[in-house]
Amino acid sequence: MTPLATLHQSTLSYPCLSLIIFLPIIGAMVLAIIKDEETSRWFSLIILTLAFFFSLPLYGAFQPMLPGFQFVENHSWISSYGLSYLLGVDGISLPLVLLTTFLGPVTVLCSWRYITHRVRECMACLLLTQGILTGVFVALDLVLFYFFWEAMLIPMFLLIAIWGGPRRKYAAIKFVLYTLGGSIFLLLAIVGLYVQAGSFSYPAMLSLHLSSRWEFWLFIAFLIGFAVKIPMVPLHTWLPAAHVEAPTAGSVILASVLLKMGTYGLLRFNLTLAPAASVSLAPFLIVFSVIAILYGGLLSLAQQDMKKLIAYSSVSHMGFVTLGISVLNIQGFQGAMLQMINHGLTTGGLFLLAGMLYERTHSRALQDNAGLGRLMPGFVFFLGLYSLSSLAFPGTASFVGEFLCLSGAFSHSYRVGAWVIPGALLAAAYMFRMFLTVTWGKGGDPRYAVDINIREWASLLPPAVLVILFGFYPAPLLRMMNPVLEEIIARLPAEKTIDIAALITRLLHGFLN
Repeated sequence: MTPLATLHQSTLSYPCLSLIIFLPIIGAMVLAIIKDEETSRWFSLIILTLAFFFSLPLYGAFQPMLPGFQFVENHSWISSYGLSYLLGVDGISLPLVLLTTFLGPVTVLCSWRYITHRVRECMACLLLTQGILTGVFVALDLVLFYFFWEAMLIPMFLLIAIWGGPRRKYAAIKFVLYTLGGSIFLLLAIVGLYVQAGSFSYPAMLSLHLSSRWEFWLFIAFLIGFAVKIPMVPLHTWLPAAHVEAPTAGSVILASVLLKMGTYGLLRFNLTLAPAASVSLAPFLIVFSVIAILYGGLLSLAQQDMKKLIAYSSVSHMGFVTLGISVLNIQGFQGAMLQMINHGLTTGGLFLLAGMLYERTHSRALQDNAGLGRLMPGFVFFLGLYSLSSLAFPGTASFVGEFLCLSGAFSHSYRVGAWVIPGALLAAAYMFRMFLTVTWGKGGDPRYAVDINIREWASLLPPAVLVILFGFYPAPLLRMMNPVLEEIIARLPAEKTIDIAALITRLLHGFLN
């Protein structure tokens, strides 16, 4: 058995993974009997805070050098079809679980006054979203994984469609259609794996030895399903609409956690279940990653809408993540994983700040908010910190992740690294432009310059602390993820074993005849 497939029972005295999944889901159900809006806010904040604290023992008891999955919960579900309730975490899923639970209370705090109608229903959607997203990262049965993957659509659709901006219905429907379109290919890949393995267990699938044709189609199907979520160019067009129209909490969830589902899927499924195809098709992923970095940066530079600017910057930043994955070396993998966490903290913080400005001025236009920052010292402190982190300034979390991605790119090819450098320069250009406009520009109404309050400090400060901490001391994250990343690299062939051009020719010949 491959080390990646080893299962270790929980060393904790309670089913921690099930608890952090279902505590928010059950909390959402309890909200049905809570009538008071203020009570529903406090109840949701308490539930999501408890979920975060219940997830912390996972970090304390996690053993990085232990191969495979830890805290495993395995119960028979539908044995005749090889289905089981199988949960577990390793060094690449645990950081994402902790990120999800960490940001849960933040989404409630930023919705406290932003959401003024159907408050109870909004809080229920936030609770459901966290529970389901946690399930995505810990499910080791592929049917269970697919269930959580699809279930996530329901609360996110409602968040955008009910509490979003003027074009919320358009944005919500586009988000759902794109995601469902990608999910069809994901389902095909899962069914194909079941045909080969006779089980939906991911650890069991790791021992498969697939033919080059199976690996090719499996990689493509998984890639399409995950590329929509990342999102990779040209499947990215749902993202700006969803970000702009979503309420602040929805934008934070989208940027901080939901996009990471796609890159998590690339690491978890593409590279481990189709390693030969991953090596052979890596150049194509590199090209699309470089396009996303440059294209997203140029579009961000052209935006006058603050949320659109941050949304397009996510396309560019996630391009660094896919680049780190596709260069297939340890520096790139480390950079990709760190960027997933750092982007979640940094871009989530920027969306929080954009939402706070919108609550004051009811406008997302940079010009309408110009110059307000110089009258709001607390706001400017966080805007400066998160902007510096977004452009990967040394001493911030994103610098470490982006540096490792660039290091991996240069190790792979100097040409690839050279193409990516302009993307880093573009990030500095559009983030400084936004910061300088909001802080020193002219045009904003000073009557709206009300500095952030205690609740807003409470939502902005915890991510900011981690942005600085991981900027100077990323070792806890690296220790957690390194053994798993090294095992993934060990599964990859040393050189291309699939001639893609010849394989495509054979596939077309078989299709036409």
